[in-house]
Amino acid sequence: MGSEMQIKFTSNGKTMQATLESNNAAKHFYQLLPLTLKVEDFANAEKIATLPEKLNLQGLPAGTDANAGDITYYAPWGNLALFYKQQSYANGLIKLGKITGDSQFFKSLGQADVTIEPL
Repeated sequence: MGSEMQIKFTSNGKTMQATLESNNAAKHFYQLLPLTLKVEDFANAEKIATLPEKLNLQGLPAGTDANAGDITYYAPWGNLALFYKQQSYANGLIKLGKITGDSQFFKSLGQADVTIEPL
């Protein structure tokens, strides 16, 4: 694996690239790929999807805030959270990465299957 973990999201004919962080949770997430997950809207701010297993949180902060375009993991629920609106600090929220294009990409997905794979 190179110094940067590059991934892509594909849904309904749309594709978006992203770069993952170099933390333990992001590395664990990368090892699970490829994945196809059903996303649904949550709180008019993010798309969420359940991951097949809990991610490794060793050495990570207790939480973070989120910006549009952030790829995060919400540890208490074990789900992926893809933000299209800024959100304040939340305990258990871990940043996994960020998309490299339009921060509204996640909002445009609706409720759909999304394939996530390494580049």
